[in-house]
Amino acid sequence: MRALWVLGHPEANSLNGRLRDVGVSALRDDGWDVVESDLYRDGFDPLLVTEGGVDVRREQDKLRAADLLVLQFPLWWYSMPAILKGWVDRVFEAGFAYDVIDPATGRARKYGDGGLAGKRALAVVTAGDRPGSLEPRGISGTIEEVLWHLLHGTFWYTGMDALPPHLVSLARDVDEERMQRLEGDLAARLRGVMSEPRIPYRPLTEEHYDHGIRLLPHVAAGETELRAHQQSPPGAGA
Repeated sequence: MRALWVLGHPEANSLNGRLRDVGVSALRDDGWDVVESDLYRDGFDPLLVTEGGVDVRREQDKLRAADLLVLQFPLWWYSMPAILKGWVDRVFEAGFAYDVIDPATGRARKYGDGGLAGKRALAVVTAGDRPGSLEPRGISGTIEEVLWHLLHGTFWYTGMDALPPHLVSLARDVDEERMQRLEGDLAARLRGVMSEPRIPYRPLTEEHYDHGIRLLPHVAAGETELRAHQQSPPGAGA
């Protein structure tokens, strides 16, 4: 199995840097071939001015070969750092990650299909706030809601199986004892990363959506929140 681990953090000697090292080592210990992109260290240019470029082709080759994509970053203003957003903007090009045409239908493949179909994607995220703020009744909403644009709008849109994010809260309050627990938790998560259930987003099919790309009236009837775009477990209704 092959993994691409992309880190968007400016400091190598940070919590993120240490978790990256632990995560990469854990995968390699389990037999994975892991390729890294440390965007700050590599001096990646995040500005999309024109498409393509040698650096983009290099990152696309890494991603094309990967079974698993790990994006790791600190949560800044409810999103990714600009350098990582720029990596997505430049690397996920039309014809590579999206606007990939299905020859049978002539339609662009997306939402559960696309240029990156068959891969899994995991976001490893650190946040300075308390755990309760990123729970269903927390002031920020759940981490899946905060990262909807990435999980649904990028991973799932391009065909990848989006996994629930691996969240580390209280990121500024980590002593050595807690660090060891965090390292163990991440290593344990990665051991099952190819078998754990994905977020059950609905595919863009006529079973779920109309031609305006709205949920059909009987699908998640009455629901208007983002959760409506996830399929219910078997036996739990639409």
